[in-house]
Amino acid sequence: MMNRQRFQDLVKGDYGRKIAYVDFSEVTPDNILKIISKGITCLNWNRPIIKYLHDYYKGDQPALYRSKTVRDDINNPVVENHAFEIVAFKNAQTYGEPVQCVSLKNDDKTNNAVDKLNDYNRIANKNIADIECGEWTSSVGTGYKAIQRTKAPFLAPYRLIAPTPMNTIIVYSSITREPLLSIQQFKDENGDQYLQCFSGYLEYIYKGGKIVSESIHAFGGIPIVEYPNNADRISDIEIVISILDSINEIQSNRTDAVAQFVQSWFKFVNCDVDEASFLAMKMNGAIVVKSNNGQNTANVDLIQQELNQEGTQVAKDDMWENALDILAIPNREGNTGGDTAGATFLRNGWNFARMRASLNDSYVVRGDRELNRVALKVISQAVSPNPCDMDAMDFDVHILHSPTDNLLTKSEALEILLRSGIHPLVAIKVTGLWTDAEKIYMQSKPYLDALWKTVDDALEGEIAKQGLQAQVKQAEQIVGGMNGNQNA
Repeated sequence: MMNRQRFQDLVKGDYGRKIAYVDFSEVTPDNILKIISKGITCLNWNRPIIKYLHDYYKGDQPALYRSKTVRDDINNPVVENHAFEIVAFKNAQTYGEPVQCVSLKNDDKTNNAVDKLNDYNRIANKNIADIECGEWTSSVGTGYKAIQRTKAPFLAPYRLIAPTPMNTIIVYSSITREPLLSIQQFKDENGDQYLQCFSGYLEYIYKGGKIVSESIHAFGGIPIVEYPNNADRISDIEIVISILDSINEIQSNRTDAVAQFVQSWFKFVNCDVDEASFLAMKMNGAIVVKSNNGQNTANVDLIQQELNQEGTQVAKDDMWENALDILAIPNREGNTGGDTAGATFLRNGWNFARMRASLNDSYVVRGDRELNRVALKVISQAVSPNPCDMDAMDFDVHILHSPTDNLLTKSEALEILLRSGIHPLVAIKVTGLWTDAEKIYMQSKPYLDALWKTVDDALEGEIAKQGLQAQVKQAEQIVGGMNGNQNA
């Protein structure tokens, strides 16, 4: 199926993806079939829309299938795939740097456990799963990550993947807003369709309208987590899709205008030219015509009407700038002559883009918390002794946006904060130079202690100084007494 129709004709004003809500607070044998039915209904509704948007992101856009009634022999469909540019930018904002876990405790045991969890995630190719999930989230409005057990615990006891939203959905409770059941559509070796469903502690296989298998999965939670683009699951593409279609139409018409200018029609005035003469003229590049009489002068000319390219470019640029404003994407063509880096960062929209990205960070952090909680459960079952012996209260997920931006300014700010007496851990966190501030603080503590004294150190030093002075005075008195006795 090709994207011949406009997106508006497909969704008919119902933007965003449908969310599967059921009026239950838990999964039971009595309501499992109702929950599955609700999930499949929403999945089937979303699937053609998700496919349309994902194909649009890859370049299959309506401009490729446009038709013309005037000069239909000149039709040059052009697609400027700004949808790919939009998704790539949004994805890079969140996942340009690896999303990692950071310790919330000031002890080596927790720091080592967090480091080990990050190592497992790296071996499980979490960064690739993050990027793939981010592409789905930005392009179609939602994405998923899933954790699966592996048979190679000496590497990592699990793998992380990003399943397609075209066959994956999570059903939520309308009461608690918590996920109740994940559903994935698959086909077996015979081509028969079945559903694999996970609740908090049970795995179901649904086939032929009934549950054919039920077992405990021991993941400690649903092993599939949703990462929505926003609360309504509206994709970054569909927000400006009408603008993108118009830009493609303008560019296609401009290309047609150039072709029509080159392939202009001949205009014959007061002369008759047969087909053979016309073809000979095209071959030889010249033609001879005669006037019928003295009053009606014969003439052969080209009908040439060139498109105003300057005005067309202004209209196109205005549309694209509006799309950038709506999506909070910085304008890279702004005049930055004579500006400082900070002024350019603010004026060209980079600061606003960072603020908009921080809105999506909460969805990513929430999803990764749940994913890492399941990962800890898998590690505890597969590896002994457990190298990640901690719970979800000991760590958090941190997204680092361009840590090297304004590196000199951040370094100077760190030094000023330290000289002002701010606690080193607070100063390290505020400047945002490192992902794991707790770890950096613990590693740097011996050097920080050597450079910067705490209040306790200063008091101890003063007490020691006073004690030394008292001992010196006492020693002087003793020596003075000894000298007096000798003189006597």
